[in-house]
Amino acid sequence: MLKRLFSSSVRADVLALLLNSPDEKFYVREIANILRRNPSGVKRELDNLEKMGIVVSERVANLKYFKANKSSPLYSELKNLITKSLGLPGALRAVLRASGVKAAFIYGPYAEGLSNDRMDLFVVGGSASLKRSLRDIEGEFGVTVAIRQVAEADFNRMKKEENEDLKRILEGKRIILFGRI
Repeated sequence: MLKRLFSSSVRADVLALLLNSPDEKFYVREIANILRRNPSGVKRELDNLEKMGIVVSERVANLKYFKANKSSPLYSELKNLITKSLGLPGALRAVLRASGVKAAFIYGPYAEGLSNDRMDLFVVGGSASLKRSLRDIEGEFGVTVAIRQVAEADFNRMKKEENEDLKRILEGKRIILFGRI
């Protein structure tokens, strides 16, 4: 079973996404877009994970949605394993991508290596449910996430106008999670 479980990087990415967003459901193309992977490879891995009972699916109209199977006996162990292997930035990437974020980075004392209990997170775009998704990560890693979320249009306007607050943040040390700033 272990050989079957960890046999591909696509499977690891799919597991990371679904286990770090256990209350969300995704269709195949959506997962492929989030992970920037081939849809046929994603579909194959989802089918394999569903056969193992780690993922469940639900058909709505002509779309088949997948989500983590919380009742699987492997769920909590796999979630812990994925969380530990990805670390805090990796866990954040999975949640942020699932929320439709365009770009994100960690800044402030955490990025400078001065604090491990509080993290400042700057996010461009994303859904309103992002803060709720981050609560799980806060609990798993024992860190408080202070999120500053701005719409993409507002971020572009702030850059163009050379907003002093944004300029100060961008001049400091950052850990880029993904996207272009």
